[in-house]
Amino acid sequence: MSQKLPPRPTDGELAILQVLWRLGPSTVRQIHNAFNRERETETGYTTTLKLLQIMTEKGLVERDETERPQIYRVRFSQEQTQRQMVSDLVDRVFGGSARQLVMQALAAKEASDEELAQVEQLLDKLEGDER
Repeated sequence: MSQKLPPRPTDGELAILQVLWRLGPSTVRQIHNAFNRERETETGYTTTLKLLQIMTEKGLVERDETERPQIYRVRFSQEQTQRQMVSDLVDRVFGGSARQLVMQALAAKEASDEELAQVEQLLDKLEGDER
């Protein structure tokens, strides 16, 4: 049975997910403190809590209520979420063309030699799989 795809997070939810991917399971206070260290404008504790409650309802995070304070953990890995978001972007913006996405990404931001080598290696692998 395949695992359900993660819902698309908002920008604020994605910022919290990035904190959780880095810290692992955490309390609201831990998430709030890390979240604010990374942002230019400070967010209130209740705003962080409300975002986590919404994220729990959406299925982005799980809340362990057996512990006090409650612990929040991600339901989907960073890679799963990134793949879902990229897939959505490819479909909505690039008409399903991953090639167009890659071309625009490389045109928009200069890639290092190492990154270009990784892209080339991936393309070679994908082309080999299609034969």
